[in-house]
Amino acid sequence: MKVNKRGIAAFGAIAVVSTLTLAGCAAGDTGDSAGDGADFSGEITVWVDADRAGVLEDAAADFTEATGVEVKLVQKEFGEIRDQFVQQVPTGKGPDVAVGAHDWLGVLATNGVIAPVELGDRAGDFEQVAVDAWSYEGQTYGVPYAIENIALLRNTDLAPEAPTDFADMIAKGQAAGTEYPFIVGLDPEASDPYHLYPFQTSFGAPVFGSNADGSYNAADLQIGNEGGQSFATWLAEQGAAGVLNTNITGDLARENFVAGKSPFFLTGPWNVPAAEEAGLNIAVDAIPSAGGEDAQPFAGVQGFFLSAESENRLAANEFLLNYVGSEEVQTALYEVGGRTPALTASFEAAVAADPITAGFGEVGANAVPMPSIPEMGAVWEFWGVTQAAIINGQGDPVALWNTMAADVQAAVE
Repeated sequence: MKVNKRGIAAFGAIAVVSTLTLAGCAAGDTGDSAGDGADFSGEITVWVDADRAGVLEDAAADFTEATGVEVKLVQKEFGEIRDQFVQQVPTGKGPDVAVGAHDWLGVLATNGVIAPVELGDRAGDFEQVAVDAWSYEGQTYGVPYAIENIALLRNTDLAPEAPTDFADMIAKGQAAGTEYPFIVGLDPEASDPYHLYPFQTSFGAPVFGSNADGSYNAADLQIGNEGGQSFATWLAEQGAAGVLNTNITGDLARENFVAGKSPFFLTGPWNVPAAEEAGLNIAVDAIPSAGGEDAQPFAGVQGFFLSAESENRLAANEFLLNYVGSEEVQTALYEVGGRTPALTASFEAAVAADPITAGFGEVGANAVPMPSIPEMGAVWEFWGVTQAAIINGQGDPVALWNTMAADVQAAVE
């Protein structure tokens, strides 16, 4: 997966939501269904961020031409959409459709502001991890269009071969003679559980256990198991050795990698452009295991979801399933934003065309959806600060980890 000075935009994640099987067409119908006898009328409002607006303008124009339904696009700051949606939908002032992230699902569903979608046969058109991410309590709430995850970036001039595990990576990094054998951005107060999660899973310590259908089971907290305790001990060892350093923030990590001060950088595709602009020859590798099991990162999936109070659900569904969920639109979204598509046909085309996308996609195939259940909020509250304390040697690592697990358990009960 080596690539030489190629330009690529940041790779991200988005998903799309709808609710009802379309009237006038089968659940698995994927073609131009606007003329299948459905009586479309009126208008729909779509909240969208600036990154997606251009592509959706074209899709909206095609949709209006085919159905006569006007699409009003309203640009919003992505980070503000969830709370505004929760506030405005119950008052009747919210949109029919909005862009968002899959890990908002727990909040949105428990507030009753989104409606489930029946993908039918279309579910098989998308990457499974993306469909799983948009599932909550047995219902699917999204038609995914992109997937995002971290991986290991390697400066191939400093480290010609991919590491076989974490110890091998550190050995290769030390042999390179750089200032840092390996680098990852952390926060001085809250570490970065998102970036360190693959190492935690390699010790067999997921946050939650899973139900038979693969969904997360909030009643089965796994973070405090023996694997979690082993991970805590490992964190302390890496902190004492200087391999993990909470004074190296995400920005500093990027700057050091771009400056050639480390052959390995644990990050996402959003930092690829800076490395390529600096003229680095880079490859994307699997995240090396520290605990012996697979190192599984979180997968993030964003998307467009449907308001539970939409007064024009038929048209909103049509727009989501057969326009935003189409290969043409998903490919266009990838081309303008570098976000790897969740639609398998578009995904395979993107992977075939770009080694960087292929690398992140291969690692993403082993990723697990970031939990969207409301109980995850309690985990975030205690998780990062505990990691930072352990890395910085502020107490017995196992005792600190056990206290964190007990605090989370009490908060979710």
